[in-house]
Amino acid sequence: MKRVVIGVFLCLLGGGAIVYALMGPRQSTSVLSPITQVIDRPLDRYTIDSLSQRGGIAGTIVLDEAVATTAAYTEYLFHFSSGGRKATGLAHIPIDASEQNKKPVIVQFRGYVDPGIYAPGIGTKRSAEVFAKQGFITLAPDFLGYGGSDNPENDVFEERFQTYVVALDLLASVSSLGMTDPTRVGIWAHSNGGQIALTVLAITRGTNPTTLWAPVTRAFPYSILYYTDEADDKGKALRKKLAEFERNYDVDLYTFVNYSDRIAAPLQLHQGGEDDAVPVKWSEEFVADLKEKNITIGYFLYPGADHNLQPSWNTVIARDIEFFTQHLITER
Repeated sequence: MKRVVIGVFLCLLGGGAIVYALMGPRQSTSVLSPITQVIDRPLDRYTIDSLSQRGGIAGTIVLDEAVATTAAYTEYLFHFSSGGRKATGLAHIPIDASEQNKKPVIVQFRGYVDPGIYAPGIGTKRSAEVFAKQGFITLAPDFLGYGGSDNPENDVFEERFQTYVVALDLLASVSSLGMTDPTRVGIWAHSNGGQIALTVLAITRGTNPTTLWAPVTRAFPYSILYYTDEADDKGKALRKKLAEFERNYDVDLYTFVNYSDRIAAPLQLHQGGEDDAVPVKWSEEFVADLKEKNITIGYFLYPGADHNLQPSWNTVIARDIEFFTQHLITER
């Protein structure tokens, strides 16, 4: 007698699937035959907890050609390895920095820049020049897909998560530059770079003094959906990708907001009163949330200032110099 398929039952359990095929002659008491199919979940490695276990992987920062020299500092392109890929960036090294005269370091994370107009240093160079004149080494990564860096994975969310890996590995690699003091490393961040910085601090529980300029502090994925009206398709493609992501992953595991109680670093936050990219309400609610958790953060609101803190830029950078001097030099 022919064997016939009586029924197929699909049962989804956790991260995998079990398919039962009931086969055999009609009069048979044939048993269920289990076939296990594992659903690939490669982005599990980017949850806050998974990245906490990974941490930063130290590599070697290589200074490439000098692109500018002043009386106070030399500007270099640099590269290092992150997650098996080449990442590049822009460094500002004070003239008197050496292995005998090690300098404190400020790692800089910029906000979003259209890849079509990007050049190393966009979003960080002006502040880096000021910090270098004050004796700080600055390191600003381009991130994957920018500058001379290798391309990221071809997935909109993995590309985002890989910024955390680059940031973690750069921080872990600071000691490879002989003129740096790896025990004195601060973070400067602007806009989406603030989201990167806060995520890194939640991952590492690090104590790196950090100053935030108009940071994106809303939870993922709202933090990116908020800006989709700027896309040509008004975010239609991104929302489709997000729906696919949420079918397989718990978005709550990927946002620093749910892990902000792990932040242990000294913080200060600057917010422009006329910022049209990051609402004042975001920063005020974020500061209030941290204070409820007994996390110390200094907050400065600049009425009339825009997303780049203009026209209060000089006041903001002066406060940053004071902040980093206090935490990376005076308190030593």
